[in-house]
Amino acid sequence: MLVLGTSGWGWYLGQVADASVNRTNAIPSEGNDGIGNTEAMNLLLVGNDSRASATEDQLDQLNTTANDGINTDTMILVHVPADGSKASFVSFPRDSYVEIPGYGWDKLNAAYAYGYQYEAADNATDAQRQASGAQLLIQTISSLTGLQIDHYAEVDLLGFFNLSSVVGGVEINLCEAVKDGYSGVNLPAGVQTISGEQALAFVRQRHGLPRGDFDRIIRQQTFIGGMIRKMLSDNVLLDLGKQRTLVQAAADSLTVDQSLDLLGLATQMQSVTAGAVEFQTVPYVGDDTDDEGRYILRLEDEDALHAFFADLSAEPEAPAGPTAPAAPETVAPGEVSVAVFNGSGISGVAASTAEALAAEGYQVTSTGNADSSEYTGTEIRYAAGDQALANTLAASIPGATIAEADEPAPGTLELVIGSNFNGVGQPVTAPEPVEPVAGEDARTAADTTCIN
Repeated sequence: MLVLGTSGWGWYLGQVADASVNRTNAIPSEGNDGIGNTEAMNLLLVGNDSRASATEDQLDQLNTTANDGINTDTMILVHVPADGSKASFVSFPRDSYVEIPGYGWDKLNAAYAYGYQYEAADNATDAQRQASGAQLLIQTISSLTGLQIDHYAEVDLLGFFNLSSVVGGVEINLCEAVKDGYSGVNLPAGVQTISGEQALAFVRQRHGLPRGDFDRIIRQQTFIGGMIRKMLSDNVLLDLGKQRTLVQAAADSLTVDQSLDLLGLATQMQSVTAGAVEFQTVPYVGDDTDDEGRYILRLEDEDALHAFFADLSAEPEAPAGPTAPAAPETVAPGEVSVAVFNGSGISGVAASTAEALAAEGYQVTSTGNADSSEYTGTEIRYAAGDQALANTLAASIPGATIAEADEPAPGTLELVIGSNFNGVGQPVTAPEPVEPVAGEDARTAADTTCIN
């Protein structure tokens, strides 16, 4: 009975969504090539600043005014694998400097505007212009990522406002209190639940933040993560009334492509957990200016971007069984000639090491001091063709670095003793772990740490 009831309810929710959702011809017939055509899905999620559907009172509530509304300052690629076990959200900063098909290099948020203004016919309706904008943006993203974009979903300011209100608020955690006159945000520090105009102001703010648009992206990702946690909570999953209200609100707030099945997408992701929803930012090089002196963000080159997104969309492979590594080629110690150099800064180490090597059968040709007394690592240097000799000596000094170099004479190794050396037959001291470099770290929907 439970299975039948759930199935019937799911069919009903699907009918509700299909009856209300706005559709647009967003998927282009060409220029959308790359990795795709599998049961996995790539969806482009776009937020535009349109106020067309808002009344004057609603504009006041949203802390904004009417405008043409063709800017797409929020662009997120969502990848869902075929089994629905996880989801990846990759944000694209609006100032990313990209090549827009037919229009040359420009900021990414100009792609939709070019399509809206120039790609549609002169007598086109606003809906047709919106479709043209979406198509050019998808062509740009497809070229940039090397992926085929399967589906498209767009939300405007009023739609976001309504959806966040119906959800009942989303929990966020601010490191410091924020107040900004441009967006209208006014929130205290700490954990809190936001909805409506403050939710909209929260995801729109970029003025007054340490990293501007990058912090705004983190806010958008954090809000989506909070919404996912809310949707996965028991009080939503087990409340049929809330489910219908949410489906209705999502359908009313979104504009999607002609074939996107909202209920099918929800079904595909039914096994996902908050910890399996990952948020990232497209790999970038850094800040720059274009020929007009405008601020732009330089992204990684095309090869690096395509490799990043190919890895993102790669289906997991079955783990291979353990294989024994091939043993390195070695020779007898008596066939190895070694010159020993002391770079440890400790007097007498070269002589004592030479004695220990000779006791194991190695031919020690000379001893001396290294060109620097500050070697932290122990090195075995060898001439081209002497890899087997180096492998033999490395077995007697586990952990030593092996490197081909120009200095050693053919047939003779150079052993440079560093401060991590502990004696012949003893492993060298492992280096201290290196702190990771700060950058655009990935977050998950389960992350509730404070943000700017």
